[in-house]
Amino acid sequence: NCCGSSRPFDMKILNNQNQEVIHLSRPLRCSSCWCPCCLQKVTVEAPPGKVAGYVCQSWSLCKPRMRIENAEEETVLRIKGPCCQLNICGDIEFDVYAPDEETYVGRVTKQWSGLGKELFTDADNFGISFPLDLDVNVKATLLGAVFLLDFMFFENNTKKDDKMKHDHH
Repeated sequence: NCCGSSRPFDMKILNNQNQEVIHLSRPLRCSSCWCPCCLQKVTVEAPPGKVAGYVCQSWSLCKPRMRIENAEEETVLRIKGPCCQLNICGDIEFDVYAPDEETYVGRVTKQWSGLGKELFTDADNFGISFPLDLDVNVKATLLGAVFLLDFMFFENNTKKDDKMKHDHH
């Protein structure tokens, strides 16, 4: 409750047989953009216990930037987001590039869910596109990036706090 969207987490992603296939973990780190030592990092394990890669926030003054790293911590993809993560009645796109930052590879999109859902809930819909032949570990790590993007830029604690206040009365 105290840390809001900066809180640490362990997340399990299950298959249809209810078996854990991907495990995401994020330690507690402050979220100041002025302090490069506080950048966010998610470890992606697939299967659980085997590191598939890391999602690492890259320092940037106003535009969201992330690196997708393999298990050896080598950058395999980069994500570049828009300066403004607010788009009334439209999708918000985060482009995915090769490490050279010029070769377009895919996209993570926060999809517009409609006025009612956007205003009154904290639920978000995301889409993700990447080449079919992308390494399976990189795909799993890119999926982890979606959750980090959601926590960092779209988690709205005031809606939850207001809902909790109303639910308890």
